[in-house]
Amino acid sequence: MLMSSADRPAKLAYGPNGFRVLSGGPFVLCAVTGEKIALEELRYWSAELQEPYASAEIATKRLTGKA
Repeated sequence: MLMSSADRPAKLAYGPNGFRVLSGGPFVLCAVTGEKIALEELRYWSAELQEPYASAEIATKRLTGKA
């Protein structure tokens, strides 16, 4: 069965001030929880680790080594 782009997560390159879409999709998966994050709602990521996060709390825990 073929997946449409709506079923696949986007691939992004994360920078310090934004992200660039490398391959299209409507969402990314949180690196910690695996939950879907719509691109228009994505606010938290690590440019160093190249990971998206679903919330500030999750990002803080991950980046301080507590996740």
